Amino acid sequence: MRSKLMLAAAAAVILGAGAAIAAPPAYVTAAVSDKGRPEADTKRDADRKPAEMLEFAGIKPGMTVVDLIPGGGYFTRIFSKAVGPKGTVYAVGGPPRPVTDPAKPPPTPAQDVIAADPNYANVKSVHTQFQSLAVPTKADVVWTSQNYHDLHNVPNLDMAAFDKAVYDALKPGGEFIVLDHRANPGDPGVTKTLHRIDPAVVKAEVTAAGFKYEGESTVLKNPADDHTKGIRDGFSQGQTDQFIYKFRKPK
Repeated sequence: MRSKLMLAAAAAVILGAGAAIAAPPAYVTAAVSDKGRPEADTKRDADRKPAEMLEFAGIKPGMTVVDLIPGGGYFTRIFSKAVGPKGTVYAVGGPPRPVTDPAKPPPTPAQDVIAADPNYANVKSVHTQFQSLAVPTKADVVWTSQNYHDLHNVPNLDMAAFDKAVYDALKPGGEFIVLDHRANPGDPGVTKTLHRIDPAVVKAEVTAAGFKYEGESTVLKNPADDHTKGIRDGFSQGQTDQFIYKFRKPK
């Protein structure tokens, strides 16, 4: 009898372990393994953990996703493949840089390049003022990665108006995902000096716009980072202690 109980307990442990390391859904695996992604992006996957990010954000085929301030488009391409042909990704950046010298036009933003690529036909590039955040259709998810602290540094940008614009851009029940570099509390200037932000500041600002805080992913946590250095001061790209918060617009 005792041996049977021990075998049953061992089986439960094995089953539990299997559940904990269950493979991601096929659409997630396909999105991350997309051959169209640049090598520079795939080399960062170990640090950025895109499969875990997709699952935490709940991004699924057919959804409408806003990649807010997409930078080089690391997540834009992944989102495109994850939502599939029935979904849409709005790559949303600020207004285009003005042409001050016709002989030296500014480089084409990555979001425009990706939107023009037939491999990512469901990506639409949007240039807008962040305080209005106008997108053609309501989104299931608004995602911003390592940008929220920088918005605090934009002259004359009203963060309350920005968060309310994100709220209005979402469907009822939609999610706002904020990923950023963690700062120690107490220094409001840290967004500019270290390019970090206190997670409590993010939570207070976003919930003040009407969002409900849903939880946090800790997969990008780094206990070796004491939050006192700039994000490129002593850290390789992607090695800072980062938080990922999920907020939901009530139905």
